[in-house]
Amino acid sequence: MKEMNHMLDLQPFFPENLQIENTEMLEDAVYISIKSITQQITCPRCGAVMKKRHTSHSRTVQDLPIFGKRTYLKIKCFDFDCENPDCNCVSKAETFDGFLKNYSKMTERLVDLVIGLALDTSCEAAARILNTMNVKISGDTVIRTLINRYQETPVPSSGYCVGVDDFSLKKGKIYGTIIVDGETHTPLAVLNGRDGESLKEWLKQNRHVTAISRDRASAYARAIEEVLPEAMQIADRFHLYQNLMTAVKKIVKGEIQSEKEEDSKKNASHCG
Repeated sequence: MKEMNHMLDLQPFFPENLQIENTEMLEDAVYISIKSITQQITCPRCGAVMKKRHTSHSRTVQDLPIFGKRTYLKIKCFDFDCENPDCNCVSKAETFDGFLKNYSKMTERLVDLVIGLALDTSCEAAARILNTMNVKISGDTVIRTLINRYQETPVPSSGYCVGVDDFSLKKGKIYGTIIVDGETHTPLAVLNGRDGESLKEWLKQNRHVTAISRDRASAYARAIEEVLPEAMQIADRFHLYQNLMTAVKKIVKGEIQSEKEEDSKKNASHCG
């Protein structure tokens, strides 16, 4: 085991309220001992300043590799008490300004790397790549990391006009519904199924919507009529074009059939 403090100054790579006490390097891993020097945090419920330390505890979390070695942070941090008598928040662990969440086993910068690789490849491929980089992680952990980040992402607010359409996850078997903002064209929600039930639940949470562009599905029309009967329902351009083409094909087919019947009658009369 070798001490690295004299070899490399790592302090600039960490938040100011985390102070490095010792760094040790093994053959396959680096361990960095860090102590919190936070004096106060803000109560997440009432917004009061929390200065009273409730208790201290140690955490070991994984960070980005250093020189190709697996890296762990051994952090001594604190829980703070809220002294506001009207607040029901008993204690709160510090999160170090987005560097580390109070429940995570990875730093947020490592989480960003995991998510970036997973979105560009796949969860299993990302896990293989990360293990090659000496990040200890499984495909299941990559999936959980993606789910946690998705659940933490603020739900985008919709405008007064939205577009609704279905899509296929597995053709002929599994379908979903996508809702898009009519002004920004930003996806707002992806719902299960296309029977209109999930759409109704979404509309109940967004009653400010006044115009909805949709396809020809009667399930969507019924859902909108039931929840937002005063909303304007608009047939989108694609389906208007599809309706037109269907009508044109029907007319052309009818004309061709009529001409064939006329020709058959003429031929029959000549033969007679």
